[in-house]
Amino acid sequence: MALALPLWSTARVRRLPPVLGVVAVVALLALPAVPGGDGAGPADALSALVVLYCALRLVRDRRRPLSRTAAVVLGLPVLGLAVAAAVAHAPGAGLTGLGRYLQVFVLVPAAVLLLVRDRGDVRLLAWSVVGLALWQGAVGVHQYVTGTGASYQGEPVRAVGTFGAQDVMGMATVVSLGLVCAVGLALGRSWASGDSPGTASGRQRACAAGCAVLLLPPLALSFSRGAWIATAVACAVQLLLAGVRRALAVGAAAIAASVVLVGGFGVGTAMLQERVGSITRVADAPDRSVTDRYTMWAAAAGMWRERPLTGVGLKGFPEHRDTYASLALSSGSETDGAGAGYHRQPLLSPHNMYLLILAEQGLIGLLALAGSWLALLVLGLRRLRAVRRRGRPAPDCALVACGLLVWQLTDFAYADIGGPSTVLTAVCFGLAAWWALASGPREVPAR
Repeated sequence: MALALPLWSTARVRRLPPVLGVVAVVALLALPAVPGGDGAGPADALSALVVLYCALRLVRDRRRPLSRTAAVVLGLPVLGLAVAAAVAHAPGAGLTGLGRYLQVFVLVPAAVLLLVRDRGDVRLLAWSVVGLALWQGAVGVHQYVTGTGASYQGEPVRAVGTFGAQDVMGMATVVSLGLVCAVGLALGRSWASGDSPGTASGRQRACAAGCAVLLLPPLALSFSRGAWIATAVACAVQLLLAGVRRALAVGAAAIAASVVLVGGFGVGTAMLQERVGSITRVADAPDRSVTDRYTMWAAAAGMWRERPLTGVGLKGFPEHRDTYASLALSSGSETDGAGAGYHRQPLLSPHNMYLLILAEQGLIGLLALAGSWLALLVLGLRRLRAVRRRGRPAPDCALVACGLLVWQLTDFAYADIGGPSTVLTAVCFGLAAWWALASGPREVPAR
């Protein structure tokens, strides 16, 4: 009996899906962020172990890890990154930046692509993101209600979840990605065929729709204009991919729900209306944050014009910022609240991923990275179109993968990588890569 138990446990462990390692990476983002950290956290450390496990698994099985197309698409960013690391002003900083970029855009996405076996694993991973978003959203709503959030217009009401005031975009990113996953699970079908889904699938879609509604208040209370825009674009694309008629019906219902949602906030209504209205005033009457962003965008463009092919090197933007920035740039952004004291953060990036790549990696890096992302989007949409041509409804995993990729590419116009939530960006690119590049995934019932 004593020998049977370990054998039984080992057999059970071997039958567990390998994607559980990626689910654990997502789960670790629920832990409070370490104050004053360098942006990396337990989830980043575990993601490195997941990549190592995936490599050892490939060596043990002695099989070809990726198809030729997948190797080219996922390996394309390495070219620009290697050149930018070689021309970096500080070799140590260049190597650090190289490791971070490889983690987010090459290694972790490749590991997710290899560890996801079928669409059941995609649903499991998508539901883990939804669960993380619900947890962070609940913490954020509690911060708003109790006045323990980050400072916004002099009041501690900004929802930031467990990420703290020094990473105000962390909760907004997690909640947005969870909402996109929930919308994809609610709109799509759990079977590849056009047959009617079972009762379990119907319950899953209803639950996903309910989770999407629950995630709207914390997203609104994050006061993140970039996350609002990216989520609206991604959900609109998901609706169109699911069907034009459904898109019109759900769009009308969403507008009605938004009116009720904003009208029911009470004290927060004025702040939300002011924040929403500021989106249309970013050109005519920009606030301080928008002015700083415009100034850093101009500085990034100046760096690129100086070195158009290779840029200033990885991690080179902070070193060259003051040389190219105008006097309109402030000395830093102010953070306060959410369990931390007053802190002034230096502005170390242009808050635009495309301009950051252009400034630090030049045209070579931008064409390599953006070309990889565009290839994922085109291949994913082409595969979804092939499914729809056969008269089948859009699979939920396809809507989740395409929605996450569209969200990331839209959000990169207002933000860049950084902070603990960056590892979730890598997971999203991995899901998009699985749908676009995996060959012949088999279908399993919804879990």
